[in-house]
Amino acid sequence: MARIRLLNTYIDNLTMQEAIHSIDKLIQKKEKSYVVTPNLDHIVLIEKDCLFKEIYEMASLILTDGQPLIWISKIKHTPIVQKVSGSDLFPKVCEMASMKGYSLFILGAAKGVAEKAADNLCMKYEGLKVVGTYSPKIGFEKDKKEMNHIYQMIHDVKPDILAVSLGSPKGEKFIYQNLEELDVPLSMSIGAAVDFEAGKVNRAPNWMSKCGLEWLYRTFKEPKRLAKRYWNDAKSIIPILIKYK
Repeated sequence: MARIRLLNTYIDNLTMQEAIHSIDKLIQKKEKSYVVTPNLDHIVLIEKDCLFKEIYEMASLILTDGQPLIWISKIKHTPIVQKVSGSDLFPKVCEMASMKGYSLFILGAAKGVAEKAADNLCMKYEGLKVVGTYSPKIGFEKDKKEMNHIYQMIHDVKPDILAVSLGSPKGEKFIYQNLEELDVPLSMSIGAAVDFEAGKVNRAPNWMSKCGLEWLYRTFKEPKRLAKRYWNDAKSIIPILIKYK
């Protein structure tokens, strides 16, 4: 595996096909692994959040989500071969799971969204086994009874893959802090991918994604939630670029 340094983290410099192959091998090992997909926001968080930095240091697979990181890697003369965003990776993982016979559990998203996404994915990928979905209430991670309920649900169906849709960094932190209790071969925080698969939110056109303008499309769609975050990321990345020049 070609792991390279990029600013304050490392990247597994893989194509989408290579990433899927690596995920397949991790599932077969059954060693409670997890995947992270860094974007500009994650790079900023790693710099100021010690737990998030630790999550990245211990990750089994680190795949590039975001065209700006591709541009930065080229400036640094360590070019990343391909963007492997979580929203593109998740359906590919589902496709691979349908062919390999792996089972999937989706945790998170708004009520009813994960179920709709599961239905759509099963229609798209014949043979896909979605063994459960669950949308916990806000603040569930502080409720011991609710957490035990989640552990039990997952233990009962023993999924090969756990897809967590709780937003970032909450999703990554949930996986890392509960890795042993969840006891799943492969976990991944998939962000808005469940909303996309459920048809609740439309993705940016391909040309915008390829040009690194997906953030602009999403800002127009959700200005109150995303405009401030993207602006803060743009300001915060400059000192990070200088620090790791």
